[in-house]
Parts: sequence; C-alpha cells; structure tokens
Amino acid sequence: MKKSTLIIIVAVLVAVLLASSALVIIPGGVKDIIRQQAGMANVRPIAIMVENSFAARPQSGLYLADVVFEVVDEYGITRFVAVYASQDAGIVGPVRSSRPYYAEIAKSFDPVYGFFGTYPQNYAYIQSLGMYTMSAMTDGSGLSNIVGLMPYWRDSSRSKAIEHTALTSTVKIKEKSQAVGYPMEGNGIPFNYKGDADEGCRGGVNNVYIDFGTPAYSPNGFNVNFKYDRASNSYLRYQGGKAHVDHETGAIISVKNVVVLITDIEGPIDQYKHMNVRTTGSGQAFYFIDGNAVEGTWERGGVADAFRFIDGSGNEVALNAGNTWVSMVMPGKVVWE
Repeated sequence: MKKSTLIIIVAVLVAVLLASSALVIIPGGVKDIIRQQAGMANVRPIAIMVENSFAARPQSGLYLADVVFEVVDEYGITRFVAVYASQDAGIVGPVRSSRPYYAEIAKSFDPVYGFFGTYPQNYAYIQSLGMYTMSAMTDGSGLSNIVGLMPYWRDSSRSKAIEHTALTSTVKIKEKSQAVGYPMEGNGIPFNYKGDADEGCRGGVNNVYIDFGTPAYSPNGFNVNFKYDRASNSYLRYQGGKAHVDHETGAIISVKNVVVLITDIEGPIDQYKHMNVRTTGSGQAFYFIDGNAVEGTWERGGVADAFRFIDGSGNEVALNAGNTWVSMVMPGKVVWE
C-alpha cells in the first residue's frame, strides 16, 4: 500500500471517530463549532426578567431560553433571568422588575436587558453596569437616564392583579433595539458545549432536588425537582411537586443541563424585604449532565465577567448543547439520587 493512500485512510478514520464520539476529545475549535451550529455565538443575547409567583404560573417562553438563572427574591419567591440567543420566543413573561443581583447575572452575558422597571437606586446601579437596557418603565427619580423602551402588552386573563399580566417578545425587543441603535452583534452564550454522551455512557442520577429557602423565608411551592429522562438525555422540571409547563404549549419544561451554584444570600436587608445575593467571587458548584453529578466550583472575577464552571479537576465544564438552568442557593440546599 502506498504511503499516501495510508495517510488518507488514517485521516478518514480519525474524522469518523471524532464525528461519532464528541465526548472523547473536545478541542477549542470543536467547541466553537458546536456553539456556532447551536446559534449561540456572535449574537447579543436578550435577557428578560420573568416572575415565578403562583399568579404568574405557568409562564410563557421559558423553554425557549438558552440559559435560565433562578434566584430567590422578596418573601422567598424566586424570579428568573431568561437569556435568549439561539432562538426567539414570541411570548415571554410575565415580566417583572429587576434587582441588583439579577442585573449582575444579566451583565455576564452582555445582553440587551429587559425588565419591568425597578426602584430608584437600582436604576442607577443598572446604568452603572453599562448594559443596553430595555425597561418597560422610565426612571422618574432622575437617578438614571433609563427610559421606558421595552415593547409589552397585557393579558388580563392571566391574573386579576395587573402586575402579573405583562408580556413581551424577543422579536419585538430586537426590533426596538435596532430602532434605537443598539448593536446586535455580541459574544453569544459564553459557555463551553459538547455533544450528548452515548446512551451507554449516561449515568444513573435520576433526581435533583433544589431548595430555595433561606433563614428568613422558606415558602411552599418553590422547591424544585429535575427528573432525569435517560432516553432524551434531559431533565424534566417540577416545582412545588407539579410539572412546570409552558403556558402556550402545555408541555413540561425539558432541560439539557442543570447547574447549582452555592453562594451567600442575605436578607431581608431593608424595609422593602429586598434580598442580597453574591454573584461574583467563587463557590461550590454541582453540575448535572448526561445523568451524572459532577462536583466542582464556579468563578467570576467581577460583574463584567462571565461565569466560569469548573469541575473537580480544575477543568472547565463542557455543557451539552441545548438549554441550561442555573440555580443559585445557599449551602446544603441541593441533594440528588
């Protein structure tokens, strides 16, 4: 056999092996290709505040987000920072107001940040973060220059209370962003991605339980259970013992990666029952991917930096291409079986 023929055969075999086993070796170039194919690169994400009170359930469009952060708010009620990059959502909401730590989480994606107003001091803080803002309300306090730009409408069938009825759309937010001159090119979702593990390599961690309670608040209905579905290699989300479904489709929310970040949570810190959640520095982390549980850490140098997910060996965690849900909780609030 000629040497040139042998080289060609070897090259073909290597290409086939890499294509069929994305988990064996994931060099940086391959990770970039996966991000590009998933539509998560070179775009400016849209980050939207979505509420999780009982009156807001079921929500619209969360299942279409590439990343969803869930963090506790006043009275132990959680809210979501839903981040969209690879696909649009025609309906998102109900939309609610921002808090400093939600804004800090959004900043890690350098997005257009959509929210339904906030309190005066937080308007000023959000402006100091240098984000492209898309608030539904204008700051009337004069502490910032943020004006009401976010397109939204209300659906009174959702709730008798008006604060639970505001909806928006990533399509409309993008159109408005372009109209006001916001640049829509960006860095996409700044995480590492890979292909799903082969079925024979998937683990046996079938349930992940997350408790968002704090010393001050631990209301019923906010405990979360992600149930692993081996066939689809995804996690089905339940909260308060009930399936978490989408308002329009009625389908249960299915997640490719579940991430739990351990951090410091304080509060209430003022008369308005506001909380304080640390979003920078480092802490313990748990990653649930391919039916496996991986203990590691998370890192973030400052509010202008992205979150880094690190495994127990010091390597950056590669998530499965698809959606990721991130919970930020206090120590001792996650168990699995």
